[in-house]
Amino acid sequence: MNRYPLWKNILVVAVILIGFIYTVPNFFGESPAVQITPAKSTTKLDPALLSQVEEVFKQDNIQYDGIYLDARGVKARFANTDTQIKAKDILQASLGKDYTVALNLLSRSPDWLRSLGAKPMYLGLDLRGGVHFLLQVDMKAALDKAAERFVGDFRTALRKERVSYIGVTREGQTVQIRFSNVDELAKGKKIISKEYPDLTLNESTEGESQLLTASLNAVEQKRIQDFALKQNIQTLHNRINELGVAEPIIQQQGIDRVVVQLPGVQDTAKAKEILGRTATLEIRLVDEDKSDAATLEKAAKGQAPLGDEVYKDREGRPILVKKNVVLTGDYITDAGPGVNSQNGQSVVNVSLDARGARIFQQVTRENVGKRMAILLIEKGNTEVITAPVINEEIGGGRVQISGMANTQEATDISLLLRAGALAAPMDIIEERTVGPSMGEANIKRGMHSTLWGFAAIALFMIVYYVMFGAISVVALSINLLLLVAVLSMLQATLTLPGLAAVALTLGMAIDANVLINERIREELRNGNTPQASIHAGYDRAWDTILDSNVTTMIAGLALFMFGSGPVKGFAVVHVIGILTSMFSAVVVSRAIVNALHGYRRKVSKLSIG
Repeated sequence: MNRYPLWKNILVVAVILIGFIYTVPNFFGESPAVQITPAKSTTKLDPALLSQVEEVFKQDNIQYDGIYLDARGVKARFANTDTQIKAKDILQASLGKDYTVALNLLSRSPDWLRSLGAKPMYLGLDLRGGVHFLLQVDMKAALDKAAERFVGDFRTALRKERVSYIGVTREGQTVQIRFSNVDELAKGKKIISKEYPDLTLNESTEGESQLLTASLNAVEQKRIQDFALKQNIQTLHNRINELGVAEPIIQQQGIDRVVVQLPGVQDTAKAKEILGRTATLEIRLVDEDKSDAATLEKAAKGQAPLGDEVYKDREGRPILVKKNVVLTGDYITDAGPGVNSQNGQSVVNVSLDARGARIFQQVTRENVGKRMAILLIEKGNTEVITAPVINEEIGGGRVQISGMANTQEATDISLLLRAGALAAPMDIIEERTVGPSMGEANIKRGMHSTLWGFAAIALFMIVYYVMFGAISVVALSINLLLLVAVLSMLQATLTLPGLAAVALTLGMAIDANVLINERIREELRNGNTPQASIHAGYDRAWDTILDSNVTTMIAGLALFMFGSGPVKGFAVVHVIGILTSMFSAVVVSRAIVNALHGYRRKVSKLSIG
């Protein structure tokens, strides 16, 4: 009656074992470390970098506890902060500006645990210390910028169709076109409404002039604002990589704000400098006629031909480009990685706005067979991202850049094209710095509150329900183990609200065991045998346990869907805690009870208080 099949017992043991393995890394603590990453996101990580770092440590007699290469770069752990800082200075001098060396903290967990993918949870700003910024995107500037582009687009479109107009001006977020008569206005309206269907057009008369006013409709305004916010977030991700932060938090808050949290970063000035950086994108033609070896050598020494400039590509090769700028990043509306359907190679698909599409079509038509260079200009440094050959005239505003080594490179280039510059200005409206000592104190307080709460629950359960209370405490311990394991497997960021959710989960999780134990007591009082009481207690309490946890989970999901920041973090831990508590309270506790009583033919009495 009270026996689990073998497979279910094996399942319970396996889940507990996996939970233990993925929970253990959280107890090893962290070591001071340095993280070496490429300064440019398009630079590929080479295993030779690991050997180079080890050689630097060997030459300068720097002792380290461990060193390894992962997807983000080379990481090395040290015994103390003095060695960490010394290693950072030496590495920065040895590797030069091609690599960023940042201070970090790494888990002390052994290599065999990391090989299984067992990693500790990340600690949030309030537990680890760091800097917090709340930035507001100037949405008005984004709309003004879009309207300004339409001024040039309208002029080009009307000239192309030979429509006579007096002038095109911008008034705020509307563009006004003046015509001398109604016929020309009708022609102009037909052209603009066809090429720009998302604009709202209104006619009016002002003196002897006919006025056509174009304004952004609500749908187009929202699209521009969403794109500006999205591009700014991508730009911030790209910039913050330079800081080498282990787990930066960059997320949207509301319709026009961005939260940036940099755990472990104490240099507020450096963080603000990174966030405030500007970058621009330019497309120019390569001067093929003067790109011989001798000319390139002279250009590299500062003797570039008249009308040309020399820059290096990502592999360090000099490329001679014309000073005349064909297009800037202002014309790019989107960019993403893709695959060439003909040869299966990775490419980057770029979308241009209407004006950019016309300019690009004309330039490619006139320069088939020549190379076009895409340049990224940041902090006075100019780099050639790629310089593909123009094979044919390209129209429609869709540009495909080939020559990517792999999908990752295509993704990196797409990010640079999308995030070369901020789509709209941002202002820092809130700034906070949390010291590491405060974060450590928060951890201690959170751990103490959780442990004291657990101890109080354990004492009550054992005193009130005796042996079944002890079984409930074991199940509660396994619930905590599984909760931490799941959060570690998800690589969740633990914050103070998350710790509060853990404490709350423990208090709520014991309710299920109380229901089960009281149900077993009731069955015993009704004269049922101990074995029948155990069976009925678990079966009949299940419906009540399920109902109460489902309603609580609905509240947690609502907090996750509609909350933000700390509220969402609380909700994640809360929902996961409900799932683990149902498993531990029902399945694990019954497995223990079955192991103690299920194989006994006759049980005369239960120790349940």
